[in-house]
Amino acid sequence: MARVKGGLMAQKRRRNILDEVKGYRLQRSKKKRVAREAIYHAQLHAFAHRKDKKNDFRRLWTVRINAALMAYGIKYSRFIKMLKDKNVELDRKVIATLAVENPEAFGRIVAEVNK
Repeated sequence: MARVKGGLMAQKRRRNILDEVKGYRLQRSKKKRVAREAIYHAQLHAFAHRKDKKNDFRRLWTVRINAALMAYGIKYSRFIKMLKDKNVELDRKVIATLAVENPEAFGRIVAEVNK
């Protein structure tokens, strides 16, 4: 049986790997061996960072709500407790969006729970 040379498939594999690392710096975007390692690490961190992003946004919403509440003289933790006591079913994302984009609606929510 004749020997099959793997030139075409090796070239295709190399091209696919290098396509995936477009925009990376230095050797990571040009050399297959270094590129494969870069892809491995990027995928490893991508999983963890997708999880971290949820915590980052929750922290951002907390800061925005707290900043908006300073004008009303209420602390964030007390405000959240008042929301729970009054059975207001708004999540932090919605409240933070209202605080930034629609302050008068946010003021009405604060007035409602502060009664």
